[in-house]
Amino acid sequence: MQLLEIKERIESNIPTTFVDVIDLGGGDHIRAIVVSAAFQGLPLIKQHKMVLDLFVEEINSNDVHALTVKTMTPEQFAALG
Repeated sequence: MQLLEIKERIESNIPTTFVDVIDLGGGDHIRAIVVSAAFQGLPLIKQHKMVLDLFVEEINSNDVHALTVKTMTPEQFAALG
């Protein structure tokens, strides 16, 4: 699965203000940084599940071997400076 496909799927399914998808090596170890107001008030595990649920088929088929997710609200992202 291409990085752009991952980014577009996230943006199409979660209202985001920022998404960055990075290949950590080999094309099957990927990190997604997702900033969304939809994460407001949700525990971190539920935020991650929102993103990971979009890729269940690819993860189960090993098309994406490892998808690491970093989620933040816009306020948390802005606080990073």
